[in-house]
Amino acid sequence: MSTSSDHLPSIHSRYSTTGTPGPMPLSVSPTPPAKAWSRPNIYDRNLNKTRQSEVALSAYAFLFSEMIQYTLKRVTGVPDLEKRLNVLGYRVGTRMLELMSFRTESSSKAPKREIRLVPALMLIHTQFWRAAFGRPADAIEKSIEKADEYMIIDNDPAITRHISVPKDMGALNCSAITAGMVEAVLDGLGFPARVTAHTVPTDAHPQRTTILIKLDKSVMEREEVMK
Repeated sequence: MSTSSDHLPSIHSRYSTTGTPGPMPLSVSPTPPAKAWSRPNIYDRNLNKTRQSEVALSAYAFLFSEMIQYTLKRVTGVPDLEKRLNVLGYRVGTRMLELMSFRTESSSKAPKREIRLVPALMLIHTQFWRAAFGRPADAIEKSIEKADEYMIIDNDPAITRHISVPKDMGALNCSAITAGMVEAVLDGLGFPARVTAHTVPTDAHPQRTTILIKLDKSVMEREEVMK
């Protein structure tokens, strides 16, 4: 077999840029990515435009029911369950106060912060209750026996309207989450207090609930100075 270079193809002639060009690589233009399906981002919504928006009570009740079921698996008794609900409510109340403050500052030319106790309690009774539950609370009362105790009364709490407490947990009051929300608002406004929920049923209102507010000593001392 001859190995002479006369019988081999010329590498130079095959790939030379001056001769007849060989097969050129196929040029592929990049395909633009498919347009992602866009959905509204909740963080882009105008907070003032959603002020009058309402959530269906069924959705509200379902969410709260799931919170109860989740918490029940992680507690040892009724007091522990109420404590955890109170903590959850405190987190909700903190965010609601922030939202209410933002809306007030953006819609009012001269927003003000309540520095007296009674106006702050009225804010919770009316504005906060309406923002959270769609209507004001039914009443606000001051304790006759103790000057540092106030009560906000809700005859038909929406948050527990569809809750059926088992007999073995008869002392449970699921409005502990509401008490936590009120405590967070009071703390945020500068009125530290301990807030608890108590069921005080009547013939007309079997679910009547009292949110008991026991104010910190420093609050009462400040009120005395500001009289």
